[in-house]
Amino acid sequence: MDTDNLTKQAEEVEALSSIYGDDWTTESDITKSYCIRIEENKKEALLYVTMPPEYPTLSPPKYELSAPWMDRKAKENLHNSLDEVYLENIGETVVYQWVEKVREVLQSMKSLANEKQNTAPVIESLDMSQLEINCPELTHGEVIADRKSSFQGHAAEVHSIEEVNAAIMKLKQNKKVLNATHNMYAYRIEKKTDKGTTMLQDCNDDGEAHAGGRMLHLLQILDQKNTFVMVSRWYGGIQLGPDRFRHINNATRQVIQQAGLLKK
Repeated sequence: MDTDNLTKQAEEVEALSSIYGDDWTTESDITKSYCIRIEENKKEALLYVTMPPEYPTLSPPKYELSAPWMDRKAKENLHNSLDEVYLENIGETVVYQWVEKVREVLQSMKSLANEKQNTAPVIESLDMSQLEINCPELTHGEVIADRKSSFQGHAAEVHSIEEVNAAIMKLKQNKKVLNATHNMYAYRIEKKTDKGTTMLQDCNDDGEAHAGGRMLHLLQILDQKNTFVMVSRWYGGIQLGPDRFRHINNATRQVIQQAGLLKK
């Protein structure tokens, strides 16, 4: 096997194992075969990948997709999408892009199902003047760039779920933010009641597996209260592996501090 290919494959496997954790399984070290479990919106797909000696410089990985619930046309479209991803990244590692493309398709299927059932809120019907009233002041952090990917944090002081939703919608009115590859967020809101104090907290990965949970964990470590933070990531086509989590955490902490919300 070409030494350069062997090195790239080893680095890719290490990164993917770190990113996907228990969802990543080694089928055979000898044949370099792996399985990635992808679940979105209660739908599961298994992507089986085998890395030939010529990958990535001269050929793509071999793959099989297992999704019994998916109809033939949808599978055909997904296979075409994966082929397009490879053609756009010839000579580079592509398994991460493939997994996220599958995840993107699963998410879009949920969106289409919601539209058909008419259960999703229609954004156009919202009172935008009310959004302006409820939206807290937003702070935008500095851009962190690494290997063609960019990360930027956005933060606000919030005291209700309504303010969190208003902040998210306000941010996504910005076309650059709306077109980010991922907009993961986390928040913690302290609520005082007659029975004592409770903490409302939640997070969203927006397709960047485990990112929202890590952001929320950081807010917990910092003992942040009444804090909302979103990190936008624009993917540049080069896998960052675990480094992406470091950039997301740095962007989170930096913008909280810039907004004057970081606890001393």
